[in-house]
Amino acid sequence: MATIQFADVERVFHQNGKAFVALKDLNLVVQDREFVAIVGPSGCGKTTCMRMAAGLEHPSGGSVKVDDVVVTQPGPDRAVVFQAFALFPWKTVWKNIEFGLVSLGVDAAERRRRIEHYIGLMGLAGYEQAYPHQLSGGMQQRVAIARAYVLDPKVLLMDEPFGALDAQTRVVMQEELVRLARRHPRTVLFITHAVEEAVYLADRIVVMTGRPGTIREIIDVKTLRAAEQWDRHARIEDVMDEPSFVHLRSHVWKLLRGAEGGADLH
Repeated sequence: MATIQFADVERVFHQNGKAFVALKDLNLVVQDREFVAIVGPSGCGKTTCMRMAAGLEHPSGGSVKVDDVVVTQPGPDRAVVFQAFALFPWKTVWKNIEFGLVSLGVDAAERRRRIEHYIGLMGLAGYEQAYPHQLSGGMQQRVAIARAYVLDPKVLLMDEPFGALDAQTRVVMQEELVRLARRHPRTVLFITHAVEEAVYLADRIVVMTGRPGTIREIIDVKTLRAAEQWDRHARIEDVMDEPSFVHLRSHVWKLLRGAEGGADLH
């Protein structure tokens, strides 16, 4: 597995001859097999953090490392799941999941073993030969998540992966991701606007300030989850009824409301 390290990270963007600071003095370590969610006002740099960890952008100052190696470009040790499902429309479910394995040169027998495992795990059995346009949004995102997990990455980077789904499907996918994360833990950096989603999914929540984004507070959820035995519940609505969940959700919202005087929140 792997750790993600942000050290004194700053990100400056230039537009129309002007510079603006999106991120400043960001220091964060995502530990091995830890699920960390980042929440904050729009424009605080949440997605920029994910893109820098993926090697899709580079910091203007400081460094981003995975296992003490500076990230300079995308790599097979990091898989990304975006809000847009980003499936190949001309490929079947099987071929979409298989694509990265072929690129990595994984042999046919091992490809089949891995794909069959995640087809079953993500509830995609029977849809192997379906095309993306024949699937619901939730099913398409299941394919995208299976495509990421099948690569056996050290790090999973997720940028609002459920943001485009309807409310009911989003809840189902959150429950599926919790089940998958417990069974196949990865080092996960998860970007979201949804407070309840962050509290339900994460081991720790990083609450960002408004622009320039920096860390306002880091909240330990895992210890509370274990103490209150949230995982005894199979359904998210039962977890959300827990007084400790309600209290923590309220605390995160108060932090967000105080970020830059109530900046734009979704």
